[in-house]
Amino acid sequence: MLSNTCKYGIRAIIYLALENSDKKVGIKQIAEDLDIPSPFLSKILQVLAKNKILTSTKGPHGGFGLGKSAEEISLMDVVKVIDGMDFFETCLIGLKSCTDPDASVRCPIHNQYEPIRQETRQLFENTSIAKLADSIKLSGGEIRI
Repeated sequence: MLSNTCKYGIRAIIYLALENSDKKVGIKQIAEDLDIPSPFLSKILQVLAKNKILTSTKGPHGGFGLGKSAEEISLMDVVKVIDGMDFFETCLIGLKSCTDPDASVRCPIHNQYEPIRQETRQLFENTSIAKLADSIKLSGGEIRI
């Protein structure tokens, strides 16, 4: 459902939320701790910074930090920036009739899938990075991001 790029972005944002510090975290440290290739992660984080989800500072004491509080960043914010809204707006099997508001016939799975799509959308919109980070903290750090 989510691309690896999006999953890596979410993991990195949770990581930064768990760091809970005003100082920036360098890309090499994030990539190493999350076991994500540094050049790939760097591109993802730059996109997130460009879209104000993260902040980025260059230089010897530079790195990445949250662009706003973890409570203000939803999973949907990240998905919109990285993967876009296709999952929530297009037909599961790719038929055009499901996205045409004037179409009288939908794909054979449309009626069964639409409630799932709406529940997933609500989940992503209502789940903040802070909530995910808090769940990890409450687990005693057993969850590996």
